[in-house]
Amino acid sequence: MLLHGIFPPITTPFYPDGNVYHKKLEANVERYSRTPSAGIVVLGSTGEAILLSDQERRDVLKTALDAAAPNKVMVAGTGIESASETIKLTEYAAELGYDAAMIRTPHYYKKQMLAANIVAFYRTVADCSPLPLVIYNFPQATGYDIPAELVIELANHPNIIAIKESSGNLEKVKVMVEGTRHVKRSATVTETFDAVTPRMLNAAATDSSNGGPLVSVETLGGAAKPSSSAITVIGKLKTRHKEVGFQVMVGAAHQLEPSLAMGAVGAILAFACPAPMACYEIYAAIKDGDTALAREKQDRVKLAALRVVSELGVPGVKYAMDLNGYYGGASRLPFLPLTADLKSGIEKLMAGIKS
Repeated sequence: MLLHGIFPPITTPFYPDGNVYHKKLEANVERYSRTPSAGIVVLGSTGEAILLSDQERRDVLKTALDAAAPNKVMVAGTGIESASETIKLTEYAAELGYDAAMIRTPHYYKKQMLAANIVAFYRTVADCSPLPLVIYNFPQATGYDIPAELVIELANHPNIIAIKESSGNLEKVKVMVEGTRHVKRSATVTETFDAVTPRMLNAAATDSSNGGPLVSVETLGGAAKPSSSAITVIGKLKTRHKEVGFQVMVGAAHQLEPSLAMGAVGAILAFACPAPMACYEIYAAIKDGDTALAREKQDRVKLAALRVVSELGVPGVKYAMDLNGYYGGASRLPFLPLTADLKSGIEKLMAGIKS
């Protein structure tokens, strides 16, 4: 599965009384669906997943998927400390129709999280999971930083397709990119090399008006040899295949340009919640080979990303969303409301940054 591009790890909106505000969640997802973001991550750290009940997690997953555009890759955050509970939530996400699962590193029993423990955890979940897995490393929150050599080892598992590396360690990104180059896989993509998932294929087959079999354009033209350029038609969807390796994604917006330059293929960025366009423009410039433009656009958002996301966290992200037309609202305790001075600072930093 292709995970190239920018993914906002969306927030969970709440009513003033603390209940999940599903209508605002729907509205946010619908708006993200109209951006150039490649997909949406639900129940990441920015989604306050760890502060939700099990039923709330399930309800949020359903609401977000139902509101999303069919062409967006949908990733469910399903990581829980135990392998068994992680598998259960991942299976539920698969039943709903999610395309992949993002699973944070278990971390509560830090001293016991040795290499053997982490490898066993991810391999067990990957063996049982009906969805391909994205490892999620966020040591600033978990206090555990998965070593690059473990990621390289886990990358050989056929059901572990990517990592979201949020440590901000550029050298580690480079090591993981280099160390996983041997992994070769094939992903279904559109004619223009956008991601295609099994959910999208099923929808295309269902929408097909003729109900006929899959048709290869090369076959229609008399060519018999399959190749990555072969076009397959499913309903109104034309697909081909693209070779992809293990996909290294990053989670630090203030380092997006250098991370992409080192071989990261995309990013899951909290700063993309208030500013998906600004983040996408950096990615697009790199894709177009315009390094100077990418650096210019990176410089425009660097300070805001550092302050809003890295320093102020979820409350900062939510207030920046409010400024840019999304619904941010309040966060759950132990988060506290921002002071007037902090809000004023965010307003200055976000002035002119595209949403």
